[in-house]
Amino acid sequence: MGGPSAEREVSLSSGRECADALRVAGFQVVEIALGPDESATLPARLAEARPDVVFNALHGRMGEDGRVQGLLEWLGYRYTHSGVLSSALAMDKTRTKQVYREAGLPVVDSVIADAAEVRARHVLPPPYVVKPNDEGSSVGVYIVHPGDAPPALSDDMPAQVMVETYAPGRELTTSVMGDRALGVTEIVTEDWYDYAAKYTVGGSRHIIPAEIPAEITAACLDYAVRAHRALGCAGLSRTDFRWDESRGLDGLVLLETNTQPGMTPTSLSPEQARQLGITFPELCRWMVEDALCRD
Repeated sequence: MGGPSAEREVSLSSGRECADALRVAGFQVVEIALGPDESATLPARLAEARPDVVFNALHGRMGEDGRVQGLLEWLGYRYTHSGVLSSALAMDKTRTKQVYREAGLPVVDSVIADAAEVRARHVLPPPYVVKPNDEGSSVGVYIVHPGDAPPALSDDMPAQVMVETYAPGRELTTSVMGDRALGVTEIVTEDWYDYAAKYTVGGSRHIIPAEIPAEITAACLDYAVRAHRALGCAGLSRTDFRWDESRGLDGLVLLETNTQPGMTPTSLSPEQARQLGITFPELCRWMVEDALCRD
């Protein structure tokens, strides 16, 4: 847990909660909290711990993009969540969309553009969204409305960014556990589901099950499983949607698939599991057993 990404604090929170739950489930747990500059120490610390399974509670770069997965495979450790290729694909928003399209899943149009060009002019007609192509937790996201000037992107944005047609509507999400969709949650916020809304107490409200037509619920469940399979995910994933109810089923689009969903007891995926009678320690136990059973 921890690590070098912008989501370090989220990862530490997830890691602590999962460690506690795994102890409740009967496991012996060693917590490895990586500082921002301590990634190189991971092999030695794993060798000292000698784990049967590595529970990956890292988020963002290194932990979610295939790099730590590749390291763990090279070192011969079994680990939770998705593998190298699916992690790398899902972290790259452009390649994720390519996979979605090939699987017949609906997405909005987007382009990759130089950040300098995005600062200078509108590369898509507003409204649109600007975001890093490979970050999570809504880090570095800008929404540009009609009448706005081109966005003043921060200096720490990457040289190239994704510019995506804005998808209006309600925020929905569905978790997949193995090959089973757990449910549909609607996320309600005052403005939009940014980093603060995700991780500040009271920043968002979760409605589960989402109060939406049965047709949209069925579509979210189906699309999430198809996205999980198309990307080659394993263990637990969560796919996020936007739904413009004025357009019915045609208004439902996929935004992204998270291969390392937040893992505190009140995070979206554990909430959906709990609605089906799966406690947080039981969910964490399943993730370890799932990792042990893979070839």
